[in-house]
Amino acid sequence: MYLYIFIRKSTIHVSQTQLETQALKATKMMSLLEFVIVFVAILLFFFIHLWRCNRNTPLTYWPLICMLPGILCNLPNIHDHLTSVLKHHGGTFKFRGPWLTNINFVLTSDPMNVHHITSKNFGNYGKGSEFHEIFEILGDGIFNSDSHKWKYNRDILQLLFRQNVFKNVVQKVSHKKLESCLIPLLNHASESGTVVDLQDMFQRLTFDSICSIVLGFDPKCLPNNPTEFQEVAFEKAFNKMEDTIFYRHIVPRCLWKLQKRLRIGQEKNSNESQQIVDQFLHQCISSRNEEQSGINCAKDDESNFDMLKALVEERGIGQINDKFLKDMAINLLAAGRDTISACLSWFFWLVSTHPLVEAKILEEIKEKLRTNDENWLASGVEDLNKLVYLHGALCETLRLFPPVPFEHKCAIKSDILPSGDCVSPNTMIYYSLYSMGRMEQTWGKDCLEFKPERWVSEKGINIHIPSYKFIAFNAGPRSCLGKSISFIQMKIIAIALLWNFQFQVVEGHDVCPSVSVVLHMKHGLKVNVTKRSI
Repeated sequence: MYLYIFIRKSTIHVSQTQLETQALKATKMMSLLEFVIVFVAILLFFFIHLWRCNRNTPLTYWPLICMLPGILCNLPNIHDHLTSVLKHHGGTFKFRGPWLTNINFVLTSDPMNVHHITSKNFGNYGKGSEFHEIFEILGDGIFNSDSHKWKYNRDILQLLFRQNVFKNVVQKVSHKKLESCLIPLLNHASESGTVVDLQDMFQRLTFDSICSIVLGFDPKCLPNNPTEFQEVAFEKAFNKMEDTIFYRHIVPRCLWKLQKRLRIGQEKNSNESQQIVDQFLHQCISSRNEEQSGINCAKDDESNFDMLKALVEERGIGQINDKFLKDMAINLLAAGRDTISACLSWFFWLVSTHPLVEAKILEEIKEKLRTNDENWLASGVEDLNKLVYLHGALCETLRLFPPVPFEHKCAIKSDILPSGDCVSPNTMIYYSLYSMGRMEQTWGKDCLEFKPERWVSEKGINIHIPSYKFIAFNAGPRSCLGKSISFIQMKIIAIALLWNFQFQVVEGHDVCPSVSVVLHMKHGLKVNVTKRSI
């Protein structure tokens, strides 16, 4: 009996202990649940607050990471996305990157801001040390230098660009590459029904041309036979260096510098590419020095002209060192290859998708120029200047698809922009050339349409647009020295190809801008070629 009572009491005690333990656990669970509910409620309130603050803005500001997610999410369509952001903010806004990364800058598409930066207060805005590091591949060349170095580079190039022999050589090289390579290739494509990538052909053509003009050497990236296409190490290295420059724009400085020091990732590829380019240019410069030490050529000798030789002759042998020549060469090669090929690619895409524009260009060529026996045009500068509508079509292409989609400067002292935005010393300022060509305030409600007519007056002459509005060739003291030469090259190529061939973009081919420092087409320009009979 006593044993039963003892067992019973023990059982009751154990049950009470278990109940107390379970009650304690339940209390803890309730406390935890309450904490979770409160935490979720706070988060929900926080996100609702963020949503309400940012619901009408295309770029959300997040704690810690700030505006970076909006950029990364829209990276494949970054140019159009930033255009919408700029339109929303009235043409200028301040970007804030993640905390402690120092990725903060001002972005603008306001023509008056650009005029202020590039002209009115030019002395307060330079490339800056960060720009020089990102573009260190260009050395101390004209695109990557400030102050006295920049002025020295520009003065020398101005002397060369003004020489008639230089313009004549540009025309002859362009004609030669068309006659011997590009036109035979397109003839073969039209006969065989082969699809061709016009962008790739233009890149090869312009690279061969600029190498011939600058170095006196044709790397023959563009063959005259479709079975002979091959990669040229020097040209491939240029592409990789271009990728590196863009990579340095979007990756925190400390990260890409660490990769460079350890020689890993993208920076490893950059180092290898730079060695290839440096070695090639060193060979060209060395052979040029050997030739000039024994032969003194006349300055107007077109058959033996190249820019490096002309530079040395202008300044005198021994007055310019090899590093200066290398930096000058790489800057000229980059400018002459990428910008012209990019513009030509977009031009032929726009013209091939706008039959009325194409018909007007052909009619103008037929009325104002004469064809030769080979049925393609080898016109002089005077004849090219007669083609007002073609000039307008090229300008319209450059407005919508500028080869360099953005430029950036660094403020030396504090300043106030015409838009009212304050700029602190060492602030990076980006101006979007792509966005500037798509602003209604400047170009009207039809700003997204391809209309060469907007560049032709009622009197039939080309309308001049201030460079701070039509910014494809930059503005102010840093405006492009090669503007007229670029138009000569593009017109010669456009006339020859449009007169001989009709291009139709392959059905289903996706044409969109690449995410790069140069506005190439992401997937190239695949076209069917048909021989034209006029």
